[in-house]
Amino acid sequence: MATPLFRRHPRWRPRNFQPHPRGLLESVTLLPVGKQEVAHCPLPPNPWREVPVSAAASVPMETGGGRFGVSETLGALNAALKKEPGPPASVWFKESSARNLRSRDFLAPQAALRPLFAGGQVPKDIIEDVISLNCPGVPPLQSCQQTALGLTVQLQRPAAFQQVLNSLAEFTKPSQSASAQSIILNCTPLRSRRSLDMLSLSNLRAILVTDHLAEVLRLQGMNVHLVPAVPDEGIRKFLHQLRVDWPLELETTFIPEDVLALKQVLSQCPYATVPGPEPGQTRLADDVIFKVHLKNFLAQQSLEGYDPNLDVCLVTEEKLRVLAELRQMALRCAVSNPAALVNKDPRAPALLLPGLGGSTSNRGAALLQGTGPGGCCRVVHVVSCEGEFQQQQVDLLWRMLDLGAHTTLQKHLVCGPVKVANSPPPVGAPQYFQLRRCQMYEASVMKYGDLVQDDSWTEIISVLTSAAIRFEMLSTAHQSQIILDLEDSSISTKGTKSGAFVMYNCARLATLFKTYQQAVEQGAYPAFPPASELNFSLLREEGEWLLLFNHILPFPETLSQAAQLPLSRKGIRITASTEAVCKFLIHLSMDFSSYYNRVHILGEPLPHLFSQMFARLQLMRGVRDVIHRALATLHLPPLSQI
Repeated sequence: MATPLFRRHPRWRPRNFQPHPRGLLESVTLLPVGKQEVAHCPLPPNPWREVPVSAAASVPMETGGGRFGVSETLGALNAALKKEPGPPASVWFKESSARNLRSRDFLAPQAALRPLFAGGQVPKDIIEDVISLNCPGVPPLQSCQQTALGLTVQLQRPAAFQQVLNSLAEFTKPSQSASAQSIILNCTPLRSRRSLDMLSLSNLRAILVTDHLAEVLRLQGMNVHLVPAVPDEGIRKFLHQLRVDWPLELETTFIPEDVLALKQVLSQCPYATVPGPEPGQTRLADDVIFKVHLKNFLAQQSLEGYDPNLDVCLVTEEKLRVLAELRQMALRCAVSNPAALVNKDPRAPALLLPGLGGSTSNRGAALLQGTGPGGCCRVVHVVSCEGEFQQQQVDLLWRMLDLGAHTTLQKHLVCGPVKVANSPPPVGAPQYFQLRRCQMYEASVMKYGDLVQDDSWTEIISVLTSAAIRFEMLSTAHQSQIILDLEDSSISTKGTKSGAFVMYNCARLATLFKTYQQAVEQGAYPAFPPASELNFSLLREEGEWLLLFNHILPFPETLSQAAQLPLSRKGIRITASTEAVCKFLIHLSMDFSSYYNRVHILGEPLPHLFSQMFARLQLMRGVRDVIHRALATLHLPPLSQI
């Protein structure tokens, strides 16, 4: 006899049972009365206003259209409170805690209202204007009330569920587009590390930051070019194990000629001298071909943000090859961008200095011709903290020798150090990877026993290891220090802040939909109806609104936040929110896990429960799609089982 898919628990009760919504109090304000406190409990409008099942598919959408967005909503709410000319004050913020979301979705605190209105009391006509907001990207509002905390707003939640869950594809895209701009990401640790044994944990962090940043920038529509190529076979295999998408080789046309041209420029450069024997001076390495006085160049150009200790740079042929490769990639970006040809500035200076003899070939000279700002791409050097000083030398050397606009657009994204707790001997990247893989294998054996011996588990362990490492390296702001606990048990699926925990919940979602499909094939459940026919007013669980409002709805802005680079900022250092996606996934997994453990999504196969089940499954589809898209920016495939 086949094992039934569903077993009735002895204490089972229908999961569509809900208390009457008017039994839920929106807010409780404690009013002091002498030495006692009395709870004042106003009854607000019901955000879950009862919608007849027959009309559930036609919840009124009183909105200006467009994809809902948190930024758009906050902007419209701020504008509604504007009294004087000029930009509106930012007084509203989005609530996120489960406790506060029981009574409100947005809040303008009383302290922020007092400068705008006498006593912080908002006039009734302005409150009515807020309720009647009809702007693109703004969900329909249910209520706006003045409370002791300030001005509160609740959304029409069934309408918000319907609009978002009926157009899930729109909420897995970034909220902004970069319109095919070009950017070069130069991961400097890959230049200085010639073998896998030399790769440190800080180097590994910079590589993973670059890899993730490249993916979120591509998702924004940018043309991303990665340098340098990886020449070492050991490093190539290691990056492949970590699912790092990196070019194995680059076109190196004219590199020898470019190096020769750079040497000729240096021979005429007023800041460069040819090293020679000097009395009392330490003998220089044999590969040093020029000494360049960077401090004089810095003073003349009035450049900001550089290390004040920069003085003399010893130039080797290897440094010139680095500059030639960067220059070639910048040119390739310009050629691949139609705007480069349209916006090329004929007045832009060439690389070769006036009066220099022309022994270099014509095509080499053409390659080294500068372009205007409209035709060049941005350059971001992703560096480990220990390599920052050396990269600033390369930056200045490039500015000095190449007068193209791309050299003035260089920025440095510095990654903080990675240290190991209670580990005197240094731990390299290969040892760290092997340790995490062994720990993940042992944790899986303890949980699943002999099943782990199956061939499919080799891939699962590999994905879990990569996830654990990526989340450890990327969940912290890139400029901050990371201290690893190599004995930390939180890398298992029980640790709520680990990549394994995220992958575990991804697999739970896959199992949920697989179980549903099996039930459909056995005739226990009907086929899934179109999303437009679902009754989203049945989604009244607290956890359901948390998943939509805190995760699915703001996900496009999370993707855009992760790709924001302040390239116009003064100075050479920039920061990026490279931790945003990992933190988002961790919080989403925690809220999903809490909801999944508490609510039976696939309940008894009874017809009167199907409407709520389908609405919940559609919500789970949204959660699944968001998780898959976020994991893709980390080059992690979704797991179907753990």
